[in-house]
Amino acid sequence: MKKPALVILAAGMGSRYGGLKQMDPMDNQGHAIIDYSIYDAKRAGFGKVVFVIKKEIEKDFKETVGSRIPDGMEVCYAFQKVDSLPAGFSVPEGRVKPWGTAHAVLCAKPFIAEPFAVINADDYYGIHGYQAMAQFLMKESSSAKAKFAMVGYHLGNTVTDSGYVSRGICEVDENHQLVSITERTHIEKRGDHAEFTEDDGNSWTSLPFDTLVSMNFFGFRPMIMDELETGFSKFLSASLKENPLKCEYFIPSVASQLMEEGKATMDVLVSKDQWYGVTYKEDKQHVMDALKTMRSEGLYPEHF
Repeated sequence: MKKPALVILAAGMGSRYGGLKQMDPMDNQGHAIIDYSIYDAKRAGFGKVVFVIKKEIEKDFKETVGSRIPDGMEVCYAFQKVDSLPAGFSVPEGRVKPWGTAHAVLCAKPFIAEPFAVINADDYYGIHGYQAMAQFLMKESSSAKAKFAMVGYHLGNTVTDSGYVSRGICEVDENHQLVSITERTHIEKRGDHAEFTEDDGNSWTSLPFDTLVSMNFFGFRPMIMDELETGFSKFLSASLKENPLKCEYFIPSVASQLMEEGKATMDVLVSKDQWYGVTYKEDKQHVMDALKTMRSEGLYPEHF
């Protein structure tokens, strides 16, 4: 079977972090988190990487990240543009915000003919997630439903000491199938557990550290691209009336809809790896220290 592809969503600017964190060096060799992700993906069995970026950063991105792609790995560039809309739709006056993660994946459609995974550019996921996902995507399936997957992480391995995070809280059945994802947009670490609020801190609800969460690491079959395309028009028809300047088309929403319609299932592949990210500038040194430790333990070479 053809090797799976890796779609990396790198078009967003880090509003809380400040600046283009996708290219921010995390070691003395100039590697960013995205370089570690690509290294892990290649050794796990992925054969292609598709970057979804803004056209405005193309030159800088290709000269930095693009110049470090491992030998033997195909690379493609897709551009997420606010005016990339279906026929009959136009950008609302004043709209500058991108259309969300599902739209970003849809922008990669011309380059995808094989099973593929989707990740964020600025998240470190760990090798085990890539290994589990590659094995899943390379399995043939005779099921009438499309077999999707997501890598789930334990909440305690994904929180930061520097502020709050947003996480998708997962409900999983006894067969490791995803039942639902509930987005919690304000989760804070509290000693040996976490808590979330939905009313600006007036009340808090406890979450155990072993709660499974989504970090936007999904695996799909190529058929989802047609579903994304059809769904985007429906999304725009409904959402532009309600919130024309800020509505967003999200991957979990599309996947959930396909599951509800009986078109797909989603396996939850649990990773016990520590997630690292730079949600805030204060996180950077912590990530650099963690990667340095991993290199000293032989998990990564000094130069790759």
